[in-house]
Amino acid sequence: MRITNCKTNHLTNPLGFDLSNLRVSWIVTETHSQKQAWARIRVALTPDMEPLLYDSGEACEASSLAFPIDLSLQPRTRYYWTVQVMAEGGETAVSDVNWFETAKQEEAWQASWITAPELSTENPVFTRSFTLPADTVSARIYATGLGEYQLYLDGQKVGREYLTPGCNHYDAWIQYQTYEVQLAAGEHQLAIALGNGWYKSPMVSPTTDCIYGDTLKALLEMHAQLEDGSTWVLGTDESWSAQAGPITFNTIYDGEVLEPSAAGGKQTAAAVLPEDFQKLTARWSLPVVVKQELTPKEILHTPAGETVLDMGQNFSGFIRFRCKEPKGTRIHLQYGEVLQDGNFYNENLRSAKAEYIYVSDGTERIIEPSFTFYGFRYVKVEGFEEPLRAEDFTGCVLHSDLEMTGQLSTGHAKVNQLISNVVWGQRSNYVDVPTDCPQRDERLGWTGDTQIFAGAACLNMDSYAFLNKYCHDLYTVQQTLGHVTHVVPPFTLRGVTCSAWGDAATIVPWTLYQYYGDRSILQQQYESMKGWADYIYSRDEASGGKRLWQGDFSFGDWLAMDHENPQERAHGGTDPDYISSAYYYYSVSLVAKAAKVLGKEADLRHYEKLAEEIRAAFKHEFFTGSGRLAVTTQTGYVLALFWGLAPEESRPRLIRELKKKLQDNGGYLKTGFVGTAYICKALSENGLEDLAYGLLLNEESPSWLYAVNLGATTIWERWNSMLANGKVNGTDMNSFNHYAYGAVIEWMYQYMVGLRPCEGGEGFKKVIIAPQIDERIGRLDMKYRSAAGLYEVHWQLTGADLKVKICVPFDAEAVLILPGDAEKRYLPAGEYEFTQTYFRKKEKL
Repeated sequence: MRITNCKTNHLTNPLGFDLSNLRVSWIVTETHSQKQAWARIRVALTPDMEPLLYDSGEACEASSLAFPIDLSLQPRTRYYWTVQVMAEGGETAVSDVNWFETAKQEEAWQASWITAPELSTENPVFTRSFTLPADTVSARIYATGLGEYQLYLDGQKVGREYLTPGCNHYDAWIQYQTYEVQLAAGEHQLAIALGNGWYKSPMVSPTTDCIYGDTLKALLEMHAQLEDGSTWVLGTDESWSAQAGPITFNTIYDGEVLEPSAAGGKQTAAAVLPEDFQKLTARWSLPVVVKQELTPKEILHTPAGETVLDMGQNFSGFIRFRCKEPKGTRIHLQYGEVLQDGNFYNENLRSAKAEYIYVSDGTERIIEPSFTFYGFRYVKVEGFEEPLRAEDFTGCVLHSDLEMTGQLSTGHAKVNQLISNVVWGQRSNYVDVPTDCPQRDERLGWTGDTQIFAGAACLNMDSYAFLNKYCHDLYTVQQTLGHVTHVVPPFTLRGVTCSAWGDAATIVPWTLYQYYGDRSILQQQYESMKGWADYIYSRDEASGGKRLWQGDFSFGDWLAMDHENPQERAHGGTDPDYISSAYYYYSVSLVAKAAKVLGKEADLRHYEKLAEEIRAAFKHEFFTGSGRLAVTTQTGYVLALFWGLAPEESRPRLIRELKKKLQDNGGYLKTGFVGTAYICKALSENGLEDLAYGLLLNEESPSWLYAVNLGATTIWERWNSMLANGKVNGTDMNSFNHYAYGAVIEWMYQYMVGLRPCEGGEGFKKVIIAPQIDERIGRLDMKYRSAAGLYEVHWQLTGADLKVKICVPFDAEAVLILPGDAEKRYLPAGEYEFTQTYFRKKEKL
């Protein structure tokens, strides 16, 4: 028996994070035992675990998903913990020693915010030299900066992060980071370099900058415990000096200009800002790091005479390159996603310049951006005198530090490429904020895209901490503005909200609870969930109290292909009031479920009653007396069926009519962001899984494999972002890295694999495994490291022979339902193999 994946608040050995509502989790592997008898968690101040600060004892009810620890935490303190697990048969194991370290918490700052008002620069660099009388036993730096900052100690960058302090609603809260450093006795220098970042760059509109503030500023406090027993503290104040750095221009959308010869010049004393520290909080954001490095697939020489790097993959990040060009040489990189007629193309980036300029100082250097990032596959390179060498360029794949948890492959090469595209879309758009796209003049945390993709995200990667931070930020916006904005942080888009987008307030926390089984996300977000449901209720009351959401703005079924009016086509053909009212019901239902989990009986009764009223009003408004649905789009049928809004007696009719809608469209979908997320699920839930497979395997537009056939390496914003002739289909709103339609991978796991949590089995402690088989796929192999442990499902269809292999992790259980089985199989932890004859049930269009 071995204990692995030990985490504190879903983080591995977290340093300086917000650790409110403290809990730990773990996974047991390498055992033939099936059930946990008890677990014992111990916490101490030393790695030898003596003396103990906390001992749970042999806790029989201890959940490996999230075990709460009742401990009063001190600031700037490292705690060590272990977990011992005993299996029912007596087998036992103890984990390695893990740790977590608090930040400053409520402790007063011994530092001041500083700025450089006399310097006209986009890159002030603050420095402070100091002398340590003895070597350090330990040293920590607590730092932040607005817009963005990079921290240097003795000329070397501290840590491996980029884009600190992260992107959030700065009006409400500002994160600071904690760094562990080692220092010897003697002379040292600290430096803080600032850039504009999200805080000060033009965002949303290219003409609107300084949305959150117009002053670049920094804050730092260092604590060093010295070998001579003394404590040494250094903070930012007027003793720091400031000079212009080498970056003469930087914004998120347009990029950066680096001119080493521009650094230095006038040196001024830092100015102390009379600001308080009430907005400061220990970090919530995962570090944004370079997770992979890519070498150019090819150096292209285009028909237009350009030199272009083809990285072979669309991704977010930047190019790091070696330069030894003569002094004054101007190197110019421009980033783009696709080629047109074999030439470099970036017109779909709209106003975003997405470029990097380096003016050489004549020395050999490794160059990379500091305060920006790009979404790209292709890079147009100008300025090098010598022929380019691929080894001098590195594609740095930049995103939040998430662990991969899901692996999925099939016997269909194009489907496998689609799976890869979905995963790369998540990598590209999980850059501190779950953005819609990483390349054009947008890159915003659209709430609609986030809620649509949240389940898929949790299957691909351990996304709890990442989405938890986003939920926290969403609630701060909600508290400030009274509603959930289209994007979080809202930047200038503060006065608008709508269904499907604002419903991220309920859907994302509930999704996290389902996937990780940690009720603390519901505790944290419950008032946010209620607030959103109550906001819709207030809009309902304002329009007559019909228990429908009508008359307000809606994006509808965004980018669906079924609107008759080309001017309104982006919103799709489904009645927006229908969509809003359906989401009204769904969100209120989720609040009721959260109230049940949290034991809030009065709220449970209130929201269950409200949900039933909405359902009854929905039936009255959108169904005829004979049970016919008035909204006859694919999305209309899908929402009514999947969310249980259809009267039971109408379901058979709706299933037939949805099938006919697909048949009338040649077996192709017409759905947009809303309908696409649920259409395959609705089909699979209602005995039409062959039609769901048909949608997956279609190869003309609109379909997932259409983009694959045209060489896509990420998910597109539109079904037809590129035309069949290889031409970009317009530039106004056309991203080639937009993950919303990648939500189909959740259906792949839940229905092709068949793996989903049972009711009451949140966190995958209890699951259903009910694979839906299709010979067009041939085989399927899945590994998913859930919060409960590693599940494996493998099936292969050879003729009429179906072979299935299943692995259920320790302390979990599964209900297996194989095609054609009359009875369910109950599987405790272990490995299983089954072989049986498969008789295909086919729904023909």
